[in-house]
Amino acid sequence: MAAPRFYHPFALTAHTEIALPDALAHHAIRVLRLKDGQDIVLFDGLGTQFPATLRIEGKKGFANLGAAETPVRELAGRITVLQGIASSDKMDWIIEKAVEMGVSCLVPIRAQRSVLQLSAERQAKRMVHWQRVIESASEQCGRNRLMELAAPLSLSNYFRDARTGLHLFCDPDAPQQLAQAIKPQDQAVTILIGPEGGWSPEEQKVALAAQAQAIRFGHRVLRTETAALALTAAISALQGWE
Repeated sequence: MAAPRFYHPFALTAHTEIALPDALAHHAIRVLRLKDGQDIVLFDGLGTQFPATLRIEGKKGFANLGAAETPVRELAGRITVLQGIASSDKMDWIIEKAVEMGVSCLVPIRAQRSVLQLSAERQAKRMVHWQRVIESASEQCGRNRLMELAAPLSLSNYFRDARTGLHLFCDPDAPQQLAQAIKPQDQAVTILIGPEGGWSPEEQKVALAAQAQAIRFGHRVLRTETAALALTAAISALQGWE
């Protein structure tokens, strides 16, 4: 059985003993009921992991770190998802599965038709929650580099800055299919996924004016919680990214 993996929020150094943060120690000792001397793995989100041995003193946990390991867990190219903010449970699902699929960055878009509209206070809380989803999903799937999570913004604000790489705008009525739009040399691909109600006509104009390419993906209309995952898998397969 694989050793339990834990995200450590600070940089780690090989061959040292560290005190585990209280929340991490509680989860390992009280929730998972790990035992003193058990093998674990720690990673700090920067691409490296460390096999370690758990040491328990009462409610406190410590880890004796071994040599640094850098297994290849990232896609060979970079996929960014611009996701129109969906309802809470769907957004959690999208973020979790984007981590599993190898997405490099997710940008929540405050779309005009988003069901979930966030005040400044709610947005701050959701960002903290979404970051925890990323950390948990990374622990489960074996990634040692955390997926980037950008602050929510509108589509027009996103394109206000100069953008590089191929941008693909999902439109079930587009004449061009995914395989026609993407080329072998494209190493950075951004996919734009609308919320439950889709992109508004104004948002479509913004994307196309910024040179995003409209594409369709099959003959069916995918739900917002399905589209990014399906497209990520298809792009990875077309480009040969593992």
